[in-house]
Amino acid sequence: MMSKVSDYSHFPVMLGECMNLLAIRPDGVYVDCTAGGGGHSKAILERLGRGGVLVSIDKDPAAVRHTSSVLEAVGSEASHHVLQMDFSQLDDALDAFEIGHADGILADLGVSSHQLDTADRGFGYSQDGPLDMRMNPAALLSAREVVNRYPVGDLARILREYGEERHADRIARAICRRREIRPFETTADLAAAVASAMPPQARREAQHPARRTFQAVRIEVNGELDALRQLLAAAAGRLADRGRLCILSFHSLEDRLGKESFRSWENPCTCPRDFPHCVCGAVPLGKTVSKRPVTAAPDELEINPRSRSAKLRAFERIIS
Repeated sequence: MMSKVSDYSHFPVMLGECMNLLAIRPDGVYVDCTAGGGGHSKAILERLGRGGVLVSIDKDPAAVRHTSSVLEAVGSEASHHVLQMDFSQLDDALDAFEIGHADGILADLGVSSHQLDTADRGFGYSQDGPLDMRMNPAALLSAREVVNRYPVGDLARILREYGEERHADRIARAICRRREIRPFETTADLAAAVASAMPPQARREAQHPARRTFQAVRIEVNGELDALRQLLAAAAGRLADRGRLCILSFHSLEDRLGKESFRSWENPCTCPRDFPHCVCGAVPLGKTVSKRPVTAAPDELEINPRSRSAKLRAFERIIS
């Protein structure tokens, strides 16, 4: 039975399922695009032997430092490298070590448990902290800038598109009215303003009324969906024959991007549906490993609430 743990030692979501879908070969080349607490990277490295290579990347310098120490303690015969960069830079990460193709690529998307649980990072609404939300603390754009400076129309668009917030216009107007009195500085301040702007029935829902707003602002601050689109475009060309790309997502926007990409790779034909046969010449890149996303097992759901919304999809590249 798994036990609850704190800080960067949290149990990585669907660890066994990710390892199974990656189908790791001891002498293969693997990329962990979101090193986070190092849990997935550690599990990959433990399965590699002589000739194996692991490249772990993360835009958060704290994650890079922690993963580096975790991997050093493994004592594997395989090579491992940890780099601070965005996963949209997959090509650069592989080129840095003259790696042409990878046998497996894993991306555990969204904010990490450590980032959520560290109040000073400003990601969560359950603890008060500075309004920040930057995965890379050196980045210029923060949540404070978005909330205090974006025009009302842009705020509403972000909440609607990235948070799928049905009260986007109402919340955006309330934020703009409040910031004219004094700027937003803390997560608790923003969460309270969002909650007060919601209609009474929305405030009585099980989830926190600010959850979708915080998600939307975080995605905007970190450019998460654009980065995922770039990762997907790069990964299609960097997988080796029978190599697998695994995407672990936590909300419908991420999952949809992965699902649509996999579908287009599996069936790239652009011919009209009424054509008797394909004439465009598009060649499938491979196959989706599972038609339905893999979800967390009951025992993991019991101890790790974050895994409740997780969906895992995998695609296998087939060249020969």
